[in-house]
Amino acid sequence: MSKFLPLHRVLFIIAFIGLSAGALMSIKDTQPQPISQPVVAPSFSPYKNFIAGSGIIEAQTDNIKIGSLLTGVVDEVFVDVGHHVQKGDKLFRLDARQVLADIDIKKTQLMEAQANLRHAKTTFQDAKDKFDLVKNIENNGSISKEEYIIRRNNLMIADTNLKISEAVVKTNEAHLKASRLNLELLTITSPMECIILQVNVHPGEFVANDLNPLVLIAGGTKYHIRVDIDENDAWRFKEKTDAIAYLRGNNELKIPLHFEYLEPYVVPKRNLTGGSSERVDVRVLQPLYSFDPKLIQTYIGQQVDVYIEVP
Repeated sequence: MSKFLPLHRVLFIIAFIGLSAGALMSIKDTQPQPISQPVVAPSFSPYKNFIAGSGIIEAQTDNIKIGSLLTGVVDEVFVDVGHHVQKGDKLFRLDARQVLADIDIKKTQLMEAQANLRHAKTTFQDAKDKFDLVKNIENNGSISKEEYIIRRNNLMIADTNLKISEAVVKTNEAHLKASRLNLELLTITSPMECIILQVNVHPGEFVANDLNPLVLIAGGTKYHIRVDIDENDAWRFKEKTDAIAYLRGNNELKIPLHFEYLEPYVVPKRNLTGGSSERVDVRVLQPLYSFDPKLIQTYIGQQVDVYIEVP
C-alpha cells in the first residue's frame, strides 16, 4: 500500500484550506472597525453660541527684530536666549578697531584746524591793528593811497581766512562727532525692558544690512493672542464679549481672555493648524486678546484653540 496520499486528494485539501482562509478574511473585513480614539481629547466650547478659531500667542509689543545700522564683524555677544534685559543693556558689539583709528585721525585733524584758527585770529588782529592806524588819515597825506589800500585789503583777506578757519574747525568737530557716534552705534543696546527670544549672531560673524533679525526680543507685561476668525463668521463677531483659550494637548488648561482691540482688515490665513479638513484659501479677521502669562505657563508662538461668545 502506498505511503503517500493520491495527488487529487492533496489538491483537494489545499483548495479547501484556501477557500476557508478566504472566507474567514471576507467575514473579518465585513465587520465594523472600532473607532480610533484621539490621543488627546479635543477642547470644547463653554458657550452655547460661539465662534471658534485658532490663535497664536504673541508678545504685547509684538516680536521686535533688532538689527545693526552699521556693518562689521561681531566682537562680543552679551546676552543669551531667555535673558531678561533692561532698557539700554548691551546686546552685542561689533569690532571697533577701525572706528577707533578713525577717531584718532579726526582728533589730529581737529587739532591742526584749531592751530590754523589761532594763527588766522592772530593774522586778523595784526591786519586790523595796522588798518586801524590809518583808516582815519586816508586824505591827510600821512600815508600814500597805495599803502592805505594794501592795509585795507590785508584786513579783508585776514577776515576771510579767519572765517574759513572757523568753518574748517566746525567741519572737523562734526567729523569727530560722527566718528564717536559710529563708535556708539557699534554697541547695540536694548530699546526696552524685554526678554530675548532668539540670538542669531556669534563672535566672528559678519553683520550685513539685511532683513534677518540679529536678535529677536519681546517686551510687555502681558501676552496677546491673535485669533483667526473665518471671514464667513466675521459678521457674527462682537467686541468685548467673553472669550477663552485652550492650550493644545490638554483641554483642562484654559485661559480667560480680555479683549484688547480688533484689526479691521481681513487678511489671508497664515497660521495653519494642520487639520485634514482645514481650508487654506480663506481670509480671516483678527481680533487680539490679552492674558497674564503668570497665570499659566505658555510660550510665544504657541498655538491655542479660542472660543468667543456671540449673542
